[in-house]
Amino acid sequence: MISVVISQAQGKNPAKQQLEAELVAALSSEADVKVSLVPHLYDLAAEHSATQFLRAIPGDVIVLSWLYPRAARWILDRQNIRGHEGISLLESKSDEDDDDESPARKNGNGHCEVPDARPLPNRKIYCLDLRDHSNASVYLDEIHRIASEASMPLVDLFSFLQTQPQAERLEKYLRPLDLLAEQKTATSLDDDDDAPANGEVVRRRWYPVIDYSRCTNCMECIDFCLFGVYGLDPLGSILVEQQDSCKKGCPACSRVCPANAIVFPGHKTPAIAGADGEVGDVKIDLSKLFGAPSAVELAARERDVELVRDGRDTVGLTIGIPKRLKDKPKKPRDELDDLIDSLDALEL
Repeated sequence: MISVVISQAQGKNPAKQQLEAELVAALSSEADVKVSLVPHLYDLAAEHSATQFLRAIPGDVIVLSWLYPRAARWILDRQNIRGHEGISLLESKSDEDDDDESPARKNGNGHCEVPDARPLPNRKIYCLDLRDHSNASVYLDEIHRIASEASMPLVDLFSFLQTQPQAERLEKYLRPLDLLAEQKTATSLDDDDDAPANGEVVRRRWYPVIDYSRCTNCMECIDFCLFGVYGLDPLGSILVEQQDSCKKGCPACSRVCPANAIVFPGHKTPAIAGADGEVGDVKIDLSKLFGAPSAVELAARERDVELVRDGRDTVGLTIGIPKRLKDKPKKPRDELDDLIDSLDALEL
């Protein structure tokens, strides 16, 4: 038996609601699957009963959400919901933009340089993106494939939860058809509104999520961010310490991260939201031909906007500029430099 968790979409998109309903209805009748419905993963607070429920799942789990799989995985990790990465065979839209030279491949296949004293549970977590396919049968087939090869037998989830201190609060997440109606109000909020769902509040959030499979602990994010979002754990590893201090809509620290390890799951740019690929400049930045700012310049501008909103002075490129750029030797001129100079001379 395997656990399947469906994370609801934000808002009231009928097509998304329909897909969620079809999956819940199909899976709730299957004997070898335990299906549950929870609010949007990114919006869940650490103390929410849905988060506690997710922590209580004892074995392999399949999580379907409206997020890139990498973003979903590290959101779960942040909430101490951990396991080995399960590999899905579903074709993803982000695969079309997959870059063979992405940082995770260039830096030793995603070798993590951040020390982690937490033991990794002997189970797998599979993260599937509900935005990739509109047909519920595609996800059902993949769930059946994963369930057939699940390596760790599960105890009965109902019996397991009865031993937990908040069993009464958690049990409601095992009634998916009721939850489809009950919990929808929790994730159908306007950007700045709060609303209770079963006595709890779920609101839309904005904060960075660290991909520790890429993070090298270089500390450039904590140097760059001037809002107190980042901190250090007892081992000296970077972490998101004050997530609610993050400025809504600002992805600046993601643009300056040399390992592309900072994810903002709610951002519209795929690479920032968790898709594979680089956030910063490409090898030959053709945007410079048209006067567009570099990634670092754009990040500095975004940070300055938030500083002004806080009533503080702008700092531009004078604070927290990545060390790799300060110490980078100037490259010899090449044909591209000559071309740019020629275009500048034309004053187009």
